[in-house]
Amino acid sequence: MRYRNLGKTGLKVSEIGLGAEWLERHNEEEVREVIECCESYGINILDCWMSEPNVRSNIGKALAGRRENWIIQGHFGSTWQNGQYVRTRELDKVEEAFQDLLFRLQTDYIDLGMIHFVDEEAEFYRIMEGEFLAYVKEKKAKGIIHHIGMSTHNPRVAKLAALSGEIEMLLFSVNPAFDLLPASEDLNTYFADSYNEALKGIDPERAELYQICEREGVGITVMKGYAGGRLFSAQTSPFGVALTPVQCIHYVLTRPGVASIMAGYDTPEQVKQAVAYETASEEEKDYASVLANAPHHAYTGQCTYCGHCAPCPSGIDIAMVNKLYDLAMMQKEVPAAVRAHYEGLSANGKDCIACGGCEERCPFGVHVIERMKKASELFDER
Repeated sequence: MRYRNLGKTGLKVSEIGLGAEWLERHNEEEVREVIECCESYGINILDCWMSEPNVRSNIGKALAGRRENWIIQGHFGSTWQNGQYVRTRELDKVEEAFQDLLFRLQTDYIDLGMIHFVDEEAEFYRIMEGEFLAYVKEKKAKGIIHHIGMSTHNPRVAKLAALSGEIEMLLFSVNPAFDLLPASEDLNTYFADSYNEALKGIDPERAELYQICEREGVGITVMKGYAGGRLFSAQTSPFGVALTPVQCIHYVLTRPGVASIMAGYDTPEQVKQAVAYETASEEEKDYASVLANAPHHAYTGQCTYCGHCAPCPSGIDIAMVNKLYDLAMMQKEVPAAVRAHYEGLSANGKDCIACGGCEERCPFGVHVIERMKKASELFDER
C-alpha cells in the first residue's frame, strides 16, 4: 500500500481507503471480515458518515483494540431520528449524534471531523458564519476532533471551503463521469440517465477546484469514485463503455489534491479487487484509452495527467510538468513552491526535443510539445 499526505494535516493516509456506507447491510461478523481484510492490506482511513446505530456499533467492535491503526472521518450533522437518517444543523441533535458516534465506535476522538453534506452555497455561508462552525471549532480546541473537514458534491462549495482557511480537507465526489458536469446543488443531477451531448472534457470549475486544493494544501478524500457502480457496466455508464475498479481508482488518484479514495466494499473479495490497484500494470490502470474510444463524451484536447504520454526520451515527467503548469497558470505570479517543484524535476519543459512520441500516444490529442514550450517559457523566465 502506498500512502499520501492528506494536505497539511500531517496525516499520511492509504491511497485506497474504506467508505463504510455499504457495511450498513451486513452483520457484525461480516463487517469485521471486511475491516480486518482492509487492515491486512494496509488501508488505514475509514469514512463513517452513517447515523444508523447498528453499523456504528459493528464498526466499533471491529476496531476494538486497533483504533490507533485507523484514521476516522466522522460527520457532524448526520443524525438518526425516528428510525431514519436525517441531515440536520440543529446543534442539540448534532451533539447527540456525535456523542453516539464516539460511544459506538469506542473512541474518545475523531481524526477528521466532517461538516456533513453541504451542497448549497447559501448553507455553506450559514454554517461558516454561524454557530455550527463555532461548535465544530470548539470540538477541535478540546482535542475531540483533530482536524476540520467538509463533505460536498458541489465544486463551487468545495472551492469556497478550500479557500476559507477553516476547512483542512474535503470529502468530495470524483469520477470521470461526474467530472464532466457543471456545478449543481442537486446531487441527483450527477446520476442522470444520460448527459448533455455538448459536454466535453473536465468541467473548468472542477479542474480549478483540484488545482486550488493542491495549491492550498487542502487534501481531498474521494467518495462516489465508482459513481455508485454505474461505471462498471456499459449499459449504465454515461460513456457507453465499462471501466474496472482499478481504472476508476487510477483516474481518481491522478487528480491534483487527491490523497485517498473511500471505496465501498460488501465483501473481502471487493477489498482485494480495489487493492489490486497497488500491483496493477499500466495497461490495467489505463482509463485514458477507454474514455478516448468511448462513444460518448471523449476528453478531447485536455490533459488528464494519465501518464499515457510516457516514456519520454528526455526523461520528462510530462504529466507532472502539465500539472505544475496548470497550477502556476492560476496565479498572477508563479508560486515559489510550484517553481521549486518544477525546477527540482530531473527534466522539465526546456528538455523537450519535440520528437512527438508523446503526442502519438496521447489518447486525447493534447498538444504536448506546445505545452512543454509554454511551461519552459513560464518557469524559466526571470
